[in-house]
Amino acid sequence: MLLQVSCKMISIILIEPRKSGNVGAVARAMANFGFINLVLVNPKCKKNSKEAIKRAKHGIDVLKKAKVVKRFPKMDTLIATTAMLGTDYNIPRSPISPEQLNKIIPSKGKIGIVFGREGPGLTNEEVLACDFVCTIPSSKKYPTLNLSHAVALVCYELSKSLSTKKVSEHILLATKTEKDQLMKLLNNALKKITFKTPQKKETQIKVWKRMIGKSFLTKREAYALMGFFKKLA
Repeated sequence: MLLQVSCKMISIILIEPRKSGNVGAVARAMANFGFINLVLVNPKCKKNSKEAIKRAKHGIDVLKKAKVVKRFPKMDTLIATTAMLGTDYNIPRSPISPEQLNKIIPSKGKIGIVFGREGPGLTNEEVLACDFVCTIPSSKKYPTLNLSHAVALVCYELSKSLSTKKVSEHILLATKTEKDQLMKLLNNALKKITFKTPQKKETQIKVWKRMIGKSFLTKREAYALMGFFKKLA
């Protein structure tokens, strides 16, 4: 099925999960929508515990194949999820919805959807390590969802776009290496510009990083921007 093939490029990444039952439930939710790549970053529980296996149900294969790593895996695009919303002045936490994510998700490249710890979620530093942020619209009185429920909702929205062939599949997207090089050239160009305060320069860097992440640049666009920033520097 096209859905299963397309889902191979997407990884669900859990940061320091504490409850093995939640890990099992996430594996089950992923299996419901055809997602197979689960990554556990510095987990505080065991993925092969009885509780995890019990909660995984028919998602046991996802659970067994889950990778355990110490830090963020390398991805072409990292998307943070958070219930803590930002504003225009809190750029790292200015989010899009899963429905919007569904419309812009690229058809190629390694993509990681990052979910934070039960309770505190992701730190600001972890959010900054991602290209942009996604949040699930929920009640203001109780905005935080159970981890597996949040994963299920995001996977459901993504599955709707992955179940049909995209007309842009032939277009090559910029890789993480190319985006990192673009940011390096941008930083060099910004050194030539005088800012009133260091904070204003930092804001420019954050805005550009979010813009580059949200736009899903093609290789051609990335190299065109690189050439432009080289001239500025």
